[in-house]
Amino acid sequence: MAMTYVQKLLARTTGQPHAAVGEVLEPEVHMAMSHENGALVISQFDEIFKGTGREAKVWNPGNIAIIFDHRVPAESSKTAGNQKKIREFVAKQGIRKFHDIRGDVGGICHQILAENGYARPGQVLVGTDSHTTTHGALGAFAFGIGATEMASVWALGRILNVEVPATIKVVVNGKLPKHVYPKDLILHIIGRITAQGANYKVLEFHGGTIRTMATSGRLVLCNMSVEAGATSGLVPPDEETLRYLREEAGVKDKIDIFGPDPDAVYARTIEINASKLEPQIACPHTVDNVKPVGEVKGIKLNQIVIGSCTNGRLDDLKIAARILKGRRVADGTRMLVFPASWRIYHKAVDLGYIQALSRAGAVVCNPGCGPCLGIHQGALADNEVALATTNRNFKGRMGNPKAEVYLCSPAVAAASAITGEITDPRG
Repeated sequence: MAMTYVQKLLARTTGQPHAAVGEVLEPEVHMAMSHENGALVISQFDEIFKGTGREAKVWNPGNIAIIFDHRVPAESSKTAGNQKKIREFVAKQGIRKFHDIRGDVGGICHQILAENGYARPGQVLVGTDSHTTTHGALGAFAFGIGATEMASVWALGRILNVEVPATIKVVVNGKLPKHVYPKDLILHIIGRITAQGANYKVLEFHGGTIRTMATSGRLVLCNMSVEAGATSGLVPPDEETLRYLREEAGVKDKIDIFGPDPDAVYARTIEINASKLEPQIACPHTVDNVKPVGEVKGIKLNQIVIGSCTNGRLDDLKIAARILKGRRVADGTRMLVFPASWRIYHKAVDLGYIQALSRAGAVVCNPGCGPCLGIHQGALADNEVALATTNRNFKGRMGNPKAEVYLCSPAVAAASAITGEITDPRG
């Protein structure tokens, strides 16, 4: 029986020779991640043990990661109380993969998992965040789950009732043109197949463009696969995966590399010529409302945001800094930058990217989710318009349902910051 990558991964994880699409399995979980919503998971976890007479202990503290990122620093006493609850829990349970509000090990959960080598090929990785799909870029079957389901994972070490998903094969060949990036590619894909086009399926990325793409770009593709409805996005691991895990994530132990069978059966195959792409914009209020930049250029902007778990990495900051160096953010336009982790922040300082951005007029925020949610940073006023490198533009996503959010690449964001309106970075 020929198998796709996710079929083969689930077969291996459950000790079976085969895993058929539609089969229901209970795979072992290799990594379970939560952020501040871990406070709710703790409450559900305690309920599991209530009245049993057994001590509430997680199955394996080494397989759990908790990262504060959504509300850092705490913006309210309620948030501070939840964070305190989590600190006490991780200390009691011996959870060492805990990233508190610190300027050396903190950042957005999906960047922290990647850069610390917590996500690996062949893993089943679950997180109480929908963009857990990000880690398919490193060959993990990674997907989001709810707090109650996570509490069960903490107790059992496996996830119940996982239906083996069908897979859509996305084949991308050709060289991305100048000022066109992985963000433009994934926006094009979502616009093409729609926000429901991959429901309950996996997007498996292949082709020459993917093989030559750095892990940072692959993380973008898998992060936003969920915006097409996908359970997960996956890049079968290769030499670039090994390079990233060894050289950037510092992984020293054995890394298992495998791929799909050549004759695997896919639900659908999508072929894309990357050389024909141009900068893409997702227009309000859905991620699949995608248009070429030329169709929306000139729209006036109140706020520009560069960062998030999608585009807050070092190469994103480099792109923006190069465009903005020696230039100035337009009067009447605010620009916010939030790197995905403190490791990235420090490297960006060393390389001069932070200086170039701040001298241009950008406000550089601490690493975290920040304006992406508009919870306590970067909220919009009524009728304001934002352009962001984030991953969602639903009503209210940036703190106000009466505002509008457009999505783009770092290059479009930086070029638009200079003019105060949506601008094509190609000139």
